[in-house]
Amino acid sequence: MSQLTLLLLRFGLLFILWVFVFAVVYALRTDLFGQRVRKLPAQPSNAAPFVASAMAPSAAPLAAAPAARPAPASSPPVRTGLATRLVITAGPKEGLELTLPDEPLTIGRSSESGLVIRDDYTSTHHARLMRWDDQWVVQDLDSTNGTFLDGVRVTLPTPVPLNTPVRIGTTSFELRR
Repeated sequence: MSQLTLLLLRFGLLFILWVFVFAVVYALRTDLFGQRVRKLPAQPSNAAPFVASAMAPSAAPLAAAPAARPAPASSPPVRTGLATRLVITAGPKEGLELTLPDEPLTIGRSSESGLVIRDDYTSTHHARLMRWDDQWVVQDLDSTNGTFLDGVRVTLPTPVPLNTPVRIGTTSFELRR
């Protein structure tokens, strides 16, 4: 082989190695600090709070339920059977109780999460817990180690029944009244 060919092969190999190094550094940075999450625009009050575009492209949207009649303006809405507390049953924060907010609750390692779980098996933005049609739904946010509802991995937004364990990393929690 000529000297020019060897020189070009060496530079090509060096270039490929540097691309690999930058890919590894980018992956580590993303895992440690997370990716920027863009906020979805506010939805009109008559729209369903769960939109198919918020899901992963491969996930099928939940079937839209018929719109319920709005309650009179003078009386507050009555929600029977809806969980109001999140109770951590296993993990480092065992025994902690949170009052569930009206907006979606993000769970993960990020300090921006509503429920911060510092755990080697929890992603930066691991899962989302949201209220949809008078029930709570858990959605995995493409986490590495997955979100499990009663021992079954969650791949689509899935309703969470009362007192059913949800496991994220080494932490388990249940929704209660």
